[in-house]
Amino acid sequence: MRLLELHCETASYKPRTKALKSVADLKPEEKTERKYSNVLVVFTTVEKNDSRQTVEQAAAVVEKNFREVKADNLLVYPYAHLSNDLAPPSDAVELLDYFHQQVKKFCKPAEKSPFGWYKQFSINVLGHPLSELSKTIGAGAGNEGKLSVASVGKDGKIEAAGSGKASFVEEKQVVIEAGKKDEESQSLKAESTLKTYFKILTPQGELIDPSEFDYSKHPGLKKFADYEIKKVRAYAKEPPHIKLMREHKLVSYEPASDSGQFRWLPKGLVIKKTLEKKVSDWMVDYGALQVETPIMYDYAHPALKKYLHRFPARQYTVESDEKKLFLRFSACFGQFLAVHDAQISYKQLPLKVYELTHYSFRREQSGELAGLKRLRAFTMPDMHTVCADLSGAKDEFESQYNLCVKWNKELGIEFETAFRAQEDFFEENKEFYLRMVKKVGKPMLIELFNTRYAYFITKFEMNFVDNAEKASGLSTVQIDVENCETFDMSYVDEAGKKQRPVVLHASIPGAVDRVLYALLEREAGKIIAGKTPSFPTWLSPTQVRLIPLSDGQNKDCEKTLKELLSAGIRADFDDRVESMGKKIRNAELEWVPHIVVIGPREVKEGKLAVRERESGKQHEIELGTLIKKINDEIGDNPREKLALPTHLTKRPVLN
Repeated sequence: MRLLELHCETASYKPRTKALKSVADLKPEEKTERKYSNVLVVFTTVEKNDSRQTVEQAAAVVEKNFREVKADNLLVYPYAHLSNDLAPPSDAVELLDYFHQQVKKFCKPAEKSPFGWYKQFSINVLGHPLSELSKTIGAGAGNEGKLSVASVGKDGKIEAAGSGKASFVEEKQVVIEAGKKDEESQSLKAESTLKTYFKILTPQGELIDPSEFDYSKHPGLKKFADYEIKKVRAYAKEPPHIKLMREHKLVSYEPASDSGQFRWLPKGLVIKKTLEKKVSDWMVDYGALQVETPIMYDYAHPALKKYLHRFPARQYTVESDEKKLFLRFSACFGQFLAVHDAQISYKQLPLKVYELTHYSFRREQSGELAGLKRLRAFTMPDMHTVCADLSGAKDEFESQYNLCVKWNKELGIEFETAFRAQEDFFEENKEFYLRMVKKVGKPMLIELFNTRYAYFITKFEMNFVDNAEKASGLSTVQIDVENCETFDMSYVDEAGKKQRPVVLHASIPGAVDRVLYALLEREAGKIIAGKTPSFPTWLSPTQVRLIPLSDGQNKDCEKTLKELLSAGIRADFDDRVESMGKKIRNAELEWVPHIVVIGPREVKEGKLAVRERESGKQHEIELGTLIKKINDEIGDNPREKLALPTHLTKRPVLN
């Protein structure tokens, strides 16, 4: 059974002529136009081998989406074009009627358009992440990768039935996909059926059931625990960071690519590159060997094939000559193969190998894609650590945990931590976990599982909870107890014998794209609270904006600009023909941390009138003092040049 669920502001249809001679005639009142508002339109195709059980499963899926989008009405719309494996008309009529009965249990106004009729219809799809979902219930054989839908008109309105190749488009992002059959890993399937349970671990060593824990002093943990336990992943409305990333011209959707692929604009890219440089410097200072490995690998490689089924992710596939390849979802493949080929002594352990992956790819489900929070192509700073044994792996795990705490604190990201562990490993190592909980000094969520469904025996994730109370994993480290065997990794011990090591997977910040998501969501929270949003100076695309009081100070602005740029500061000059008030307002909208106004008095006195965004204060200081202040704010963080003209009149409008 195939479903295409569209949450619509308005929808209407009118029966025209019969498509099947076997269906009954309609009464005159049934041929009139039907109109709906705030309606979930469920385009429905019944396929061969569908049953009442299939219908009941489909109704449960629709009920979940209906409640999440808060629709008032529901319309079941028989639509044969979603599949080439159609049930006989008599079976389709029976199951569609049964489907209609099932959805009426949770939506009394639910209606069904007539089956077997050509109908004129018009819908206006609302633009939010849950407004357009494609689902396949049951086997759905014989139609992988095929979708035939109505044509899309202007303003996102679908106006005429047809069987063209159009996709439903939401703000330039293709979000509806054909019912394509993924080569899903065994780990992903096991994870979907895995039985786990949660506890709260306190710094005092207590293990408390989440339903009994007192969250009064830990509201963030409450939101995170609810998110993890209830597993409601999709957003009912657009996360605020998407609006901010567009307003600031940081990142935009790429309509010519697949969903979850983004176009990074110069301002966003300078933030991204600065974060990348910071974490790469950290990893090199931590002793990691930096490498670069391919982004695609052979499905037939025995070690890779086994690993694919132990990693909970969906892959993109490509073909080259007669080979079937997959795009990497992390740097594991290349790094593990390199370690396999290396000659390693016990003296060199723990051995750390690091790569900044441009890019990693995961075919996340379209309904779960949400701006920079969850993508299909992302930049992952990926480090793997080869340890002599499990004891050494635990020591390194704790060390990297401390590094992750430091990273998030330096960026000012509030996080909630989840440890996930096989139950017997947790029971044997409670003190190990308790030390890390005490390091942060607040309770954490523990997820325990009896059956290990993937390659790791334990891991942690530091999660950011956003304004919609959805969580997203940032920093993570995992202890892998399988892949040294799978990839035949070894080292030589003191006796000259080969030994099997244990390996850690780590990403100290998590995906760089997701770090920007967390920073933007944090600032969106400030806006909601009536506070002033800002980037830290070291990440601000423009660190100083120069504004002349009149054209008479343009030369002085040029001179000051040159000195600021020479000092390694990202400065620009608003030389546009606009009022000073408008220029200041524009700089404030761009969150420029230091706005400098230069007038005749400032030129005469050799000082600059500076507006500080963070404090809201205005004061007059010398240029040298301003440079020192900015350098202090940047500290030892990386410096990147902004790839835009320094004069605003020279800048194009990028989208």
